[in-house]
Parts: sequence; structure tokens; C-alpha cells
Amino acid sequence: MGGGVNGRDCTAMFTGLIETTGTIRSLETRGGVTRVVVAGPSALVHRLHIGDSVSVSGVCLTALDINPDSSLFAADLAAETIERTSLSHLHPGSIVNLELPTPAGAPLGGHVVQGHVDGVGTLESLEPLDANHPSTTDWWLALKVPESCARYVVEKGSITVEGISLTVARVNGTAVAVAVIPHTYRATNLHALPPGSPLNIEVDVMAKYAERLNASPGEAPFELTMEYLIANGY
Repeated sequence: MGGGVNGRDCTAMFTGLIETTGTIRSLETRGGVTRVVVAGPSALVHRLHIGDSVSVSGVCLTALDINPDSSLFAADLAAETIERTSLSHLHPGSIVNLELPTPAGAPLGGHVVQGHVDGVGTLESLEPLDANHPSTTDWWLALKVPESCARYVVEKGSITVEGISLTVARVNGTAVAVAVIPHTYRATNLHALPPGSPLNIEVDVMAKYAERLNASPGEAPFELTMEYLIANGY
């Protein structure tokens, strides 16, 4: 389950359609891991069981010490998770995006999101397209992605930012822009992030499959099998 190296032992599948947001209640380092306590809406916390996967701003973690009465749950962050995700910048009061895994057979409303962060980007700007109507206008999100992620980002393709499934509008090297609808702006943590904020980035796993399928001569070809999909939460 989640909480390992960047959550990479997590086999849950998400869609990037954020259910709700939560607030970081506390962070405490103990024995090589950091215990984070999240306050979430009662409706979500009551659905959690110990050992369940939950996406916290795009990172698949394992729910621990669930307290439905106070709407709290905890998760342990390994040192690698702290180092390789934006969770290292959390503090009490930080707003995080929350999503529970998609049940098998449920409609896929966003795109396939694993909760495996590929790198940390930077929020360059988030501006309303119509400054006179900020509550009803779309927003233009400009961000920088790590160079290691850039080759997987294409116009009209999918990208996960802080756990949110978004569609790429423009890309120029590591500079990426997406349009954010009013609902997404209000219902996620984007409205609370100032310029310069770190962003968890997960590229479209299908782009990585395509790269592997087109491996250079001499490399072992990648075979997309049902067994592989099941093992990785599909």
C-alpha cells in the first residue's frame, strides 16, 4: 500500500477528479518516517478503513489511525516520499486534495492516475481569464514541470497536478499551461497556492507505456498484459 517510496507500492487507481479537500492538522517525525494527520470531511473519513489507499494531493498514501468522530486520519511519509514530492512543504493548515480509489468497473471520469508522483513542478501563475468576474471565469494555470517529465507532456494530453486531472492547453519545453474551470478552482487547493508553490506532477502513464513500446533496438520490448494491469491497479 501507499507510504513507501513515493507511494510506489500503492496499487490503487484514481481518476484525478478530486472528491474534496482536507487540511493538514499536524506533522511529526518519528523513527525515520513523518506521520501526517489530515482533517477531512466526515463523509470521506467515514468511508476509510485502516490500510485503505487515499490520494493526498496526488500522492497515494495508506490511511492509518482513522478517527471518524473527529474526521481525522493519519498516514506515514517515508523519507523518499518527503524528498520527491511536494508533501515536504506541508505545514499545519495546508490545504490538500483528497480522492479515494476508483472501484473496479466504475466510470473513468478523468484519466488513469496512479498516485505515483513523477516529479515536483512549480506554479508560475494562476490568473482569471476575466478579472471582472473571478467567481465565474476560467483560470489560466501556468507551471514548470521537471525536465524528466517534459517529454511525456503534449498538447491536449492529460497531466495530473496536485492529484487533479487536467488537459494540457499549451506546452513549450518545460513550460506548461492549462485552463482551469471555475469548479476546479474552487473545489481544489489551487485557489490556496501562491506563485512559486511546488506542485506534484504525474504524467500520463499511457505516454510512458508508448515510450516503452517504442524502445530502441536492443532493448527488451514492453508487453502490456492483463497481468501487468491487474498488478498495477487497473
